[in-house]
Amino acid sequence: MAWNSLDDMDLGGKRVLVRVDINVPLTDGKVTDDTRIRRLSPTLETIFEAGGTPILLAHFGRPKGKVVPDMSLQKLVPVLEKAFDRPILFCADCRGPAAEAALAALPEGTLLLLENTRFHPGEEQNDEAFAAELAALGDIYCNDAFSSSHRAHASTEALARALPACAGRLMEAELKALDAALGHPARPVVAVVGGAKVSTKLELLGNLVSKVDHLVIGGGMANTFLAAQGLAVGKSLCEHEMTDTAQDIMATAEKVGCEIVLPLDAVIAREFKEGAANEVVPIDAVPADAMILDAGPETVKHFAEVLEKARTLVWNGPLGAFEIAPFDTATNAAAAIAATRTADGQLTSVAGGGDTVAALNKSGAADSFTYISTAGGAFLEWMEGKVLPGVKALGA
Repeated sequence: MAWNSLDDMDLGGKRVLVRVDINVPLTDGKVTDDTRIRRLSPTLETIFEAGGTPILLAHFGRPKGKVVPDMSLQKLVPVLEKAFDRPILFCADCRGPAAEAALAALPEGTLLLLENTRFHPGEEQNDEAFAAELAALGDIYCNDAFSSSHRAHASTEALARALPACAGRLMEAELKALDAALGHPARPVVAVVGGAKVSTKLELLGNLVSKVDHLVIGGGMANTFLAAQGLAVGKSLCEHEMTDTAQDIMATAEKVGCEIVLPLDAVIAREFKEGAANEVVPIDAVPADAMILDAGPETVKHFAEVLEKARTLVWNGPLGAFEIAPFDTATNAAAAIAATRTADGQLTSVAGGGDTVAALNKSGAADSFTYISTAGGAFLEWMEGKVLPGVKALGA
């Protein structure tokens, strides 16, 4: 679909309502990962350089339409000022007289941060009257929150229809990366899907088998597929009630010419802890008292052969219990191959999802990927083939 970017808008002298996602993790009141915040700088600087005034709209947590002091955005002001290297004026409401007064008093070169949009019930109800109150503060709407665009909320959907709308730099980069990965990809296309449960990724698997050439399945999900083939998986994480579904997915893949790549061997252990005694066994020789915690070296070798031929890679989920060594070996090895081929210009690599980002960061490969999405649910829904309301509303 077509959508406007900041380059298509006349920003000079305009008030630009920028929907951002600064819903970052906090521990003891301190931000533990400010990646989402730092990625917003290009959008804000573009607006400032063009003579516009950016006004930040965002949510935090799930206050369910009520004012919850612990979920106020005010506590993020010092983090934002440091990340953007600009002063920030905070307003304790996101609409109405208080917001209008804050905007009128805003010094040049200062960012205005409006309070949590979810403090109002109209936000999650996608209420057009609430969106109109937000729209009254701006001349242009800019969505730079792909990670929130899978929800049809007032600040992501209705507001985009109330003002001239465009995508911010982060949203623009995300959409281009996703289009390159599954919209109009260079082939062969490989998808890596890992994680614990098949049941949470049914729609994802169903969409991918018809779009990719090779589907690599790892983690606990792989155990369910192995069980569906009649293999014993011992005490491994496995959804035995989903084996019929796994068989259906494999049958569909065979029909459309998608190769499903499953482990050939496994790293097993009797307990799940750092440095646990472990061994490698063929995939058809998993002891009844053992757990599969990672793919083995023969599997890694086969994964490497698949990745060496790929032109496009989409990755969601680790291949093993990556949090604990040595069960991060397969994930790290596959990530290293993807990173090297990407750096050499031979592969377009796009990855997303919380565990995926953590695993790739831990492996040291993340910086070499073409694009790493921090979008979580929105990234997963896009991979499932769903239309995201916040993106659709930007259609030019």
